[in-house]
Amino acid sequence: MIGLESGLQLLQALEQTLPGTLVLAQSAADAANTAASAAAQPDAAAQSKSLLEYIQSGGVISYILILLSIAAVGLIITSLLQLRKSALAPDPIVEQLERLLRDRHVDQAMAFCAQPANACFLTRVLGAGLLKASRSTFGMLELRPALETAGQKEVERLDKLNHWIAMIAALGPMLGLLGTVIGIIGAFETLGQATGAARSAGLAKFMSLALVTTAEGLIVAIPCTIAHAVFKRRVDRLATDVSEVIESLTAPLQPGAQAAKAAPRAPARPAAAPLSPANVA
Repeated sequence: MIGLESGLQLLQALEQTLPGTLVLAQSAADAANTAASAAAQPDAAAQSKSLLEYIQSGGVISYILILLSIAAVGLIITSLLQLRKSALAPDPIVEQLERLLRDRHVDQAMAFCAQPANACFLTRVLGAGLLKASRSTFGMLELRPALETAGQKEVERLDKLNHWIAMIAALGPMLGLLGTVIGIIGAFETLGQATGAARSAGLAKFMSLALVTTAEGLIVAIPCTIAHAVFKRRVDRLATDVSEVIESLTAPLQPGAQAAKAAPRAPARPAAAPLSPANVA
């Protein structure tokens, strides 16, 4: 009987302590959920990092690369507007020069090319060639070499913007590499000096600097490299097209054309009369 009473008392004690244990377990679970949600909030904040914050994490080099990218966009737009045949050799100017040179009005053609309103690739090359040929003792024999020299100068002038684009394409990765080196140096200094949470924050800062500047350098360099290659081919093609236009315009001034126009046509010789039998006798 004593054993039975002891067992009943033990069961009653368990029934009294079980609700408290369940409450404590529920409280622990709630605390764990709260801690997990609090830990997830910084991760969500890190995932929602804005573009401006990424740029700021790159430091001064990041801002330099942004300025280079803006300059590259301006150069590319300017090149797209300039590298057109309608801008290098407009049709109204070609037609007017064709009329003047066909009638051999060289002085009027030179004056037309010298007008600022008619300034373009075609008029600069043709005007310089005609001016040099008119001052030379060889006359129009000097026209072709003069046109070739003036054309080379204008092609170099036309390709000047493309050189700046190529320079930006080369500077972008170099500045990105500089940012990478600075970030790695800062990360190693942080490893040697800081401890605990400060070490983690310092490593994150300098590694962000290294990676952001590298990415920005590549973002600047890749489009500029493509644009440089495209514009280089376009300059060569347009220079060839305009040179063909100049050849057709100056054809009446070439020495061979002058001689053919000045030489009188020889009269046709009469056909010989056939010999008759009487003449033969």
